[in-house]
Amino acid sequence: MARGVGALLWGRGRRLGSVAFRQQKWKSFVSTQAKMPPCDFVPEKYKSYPYERMQKIREQNISPSLRMYYKKPLLLHQGHMQWLFDYEGRRYLDLFAGIVTVSVGHCHPKVTTATQKQLACLWHTANIYMHPSIQEYAEKLTSLLPDPLKVVYLTNSGSEANDLAMFMARLYTRNFDIISFRGAYHGGSPYTLGLTSIGLYKHGVANGFGCSTTMLPDVFRGPWGGSRCRDSPVQTVRKCSCSEGVCHANDQYIEQFKDTLNTSVPKTIAGFIAEPIQGVNGAVQYPRSFLKEAYRLVRERGGICISDEVQTGFGRTGSHFWGFQTHDVVPDIVTLAKGIGNGFPMAAVVTTKEIASSLAQNLHFNTFGGSPLACVVGAAVLDAIEEDGLQKNSEDVGTYMLLELAKLRDKFEVVGDVRGKGLMIGVEMVTDKDSRHPLPAEEINQIWEDCKDMGVLIGRGGLYSQTFRIKPPMCITKKDVDFAVEVFHTALQRHMEKAAAKLT
Repeated sequence: MARGVGALLWGRGRRLGSVAFRQQKWKSFVSTQAKMPPCDFVPEKYKSYPYERMQKIREQNISPSLRMYYKKPLLLHQGHMQWLFDYEGRRYLDLFAGIVTVSVGHCHPKVTTATQKQLACLWHTANIYMHPSIQEYAEKLTSLLPDPLKVVYLTNSGSEANDLAMFMARLYTRNFDIISFRGAYHGGSPYTLGLTSIGLYKHGVANGFGCSTTMLPDVFRGPWGGSRCRDSPVQTVRKCSCSEGVCHANDQYIEQFKDTLNTSVPKTIAGFIAEPIQGVNGAVQYPRSFLKEAYRLVRERGGICISDEVQTGFGRTGSHFWGFQTHDVVPDIVTLAKGIGNGFPMAAVVTTKEIASSLAQNLHFNTFGGSPLACVVGAAVLDAIEEDGLQKNSEDVGTYMLLELAKLRDKFEVVGDVRGKGLMIGVEMVTDKDSRHPLPAEEINQIWEDCKDMGVLIGRGGLYSQTFRIKPPMCITKKDVDFAVEVFHTALQRHMEKAAAKLT
């Protein structure tokens, strides 16, 4: 058994089937249950319907398009900071934050208190009247963005924000075509589906008129890239010909971008939209200087540049408050959602006065955007990020986690890539590091289920759902990371043993 498992780890060797076998002495050992860090919060007793009735209602009354995670879906009951509790009182470390949405922690006391106070004061007025919180929040939010990004339009979701950004780009430039990356996710509305370039989200109806995709500059899975390309504490294991300050992979991807400009769109375009780090596609990072050069090329064509900060914003990348700052660029429009409200449904489009004015030529109205309640929540989230030092925590704890996960990549052949910045992390699973073929779904599923059973919740992403997405509430600690990494290590060991057992 030990020899079989060791063969699945890193080294040089022979191939059998879809898995690269590596010759290395390694003692087969699955550690005992990892010890979960303590938590002094005690959840209330669950008092709603039994699990089986909840399942039945789900099947009969909730849209089947709203798919759930895990073979036995979780029935969650309560949350506290980085922890979630199910109906039986089991505690889980949440490393996915409600799909990168819970930024400062579940039921953060500052945000909860501010929300409760506003609930007793004023919920809703619509934008036909002034109320204090929208002006206060707009001033606070825009103070965190560089000039000339000082005008905000508040909406309810990321799809809605990106939809509006597309509309503004077309109105302002009087051009129509917009470019996005392959592998991008910018929303599920009929308008934004044209920008989203992941097949699983495409339905058999017309969409995408005026939207073109360009090659994703992915330095792990793409044709070019290697160990010097991305802005991350952890680089790929691929080798490249780049030297310090010179990235040949970037030059190749820019040529592909130019090819898109020369073949797929008119001479003038409306814009280009990109996430600073791709989220749904599995924390994919580009060569360091790619966006800066791409922005220049877009502006030469009369287009404006849109930074989709739905997942990367509000300090998650650690080194900067906004993801676009890590690329040394200033976009013309920034879209915000998810972490902006820590789970409260709100979003925003921030742009220049000139671009915002293009929308004022005719009436454009949003019933719920910028409600008194939403603005108070948003302001409390910004306060919590600053007072709790969460941007710095993202940098420190995120870097620590990336380096710890990189040790597992170096040990296990199926861990193809560890990447990211701050607490925006992806772990891509492969059959072997040479071919980079995605690990089969049934094998990834088992690792994922094992992590859940040991108390760690992780997201999934990538074109083949081959990447584990780790984007927790920004309040997690290094002790939480130690626990999570130990759990993931154990799950990987179990996977290796099962794979080896099939061959004996």
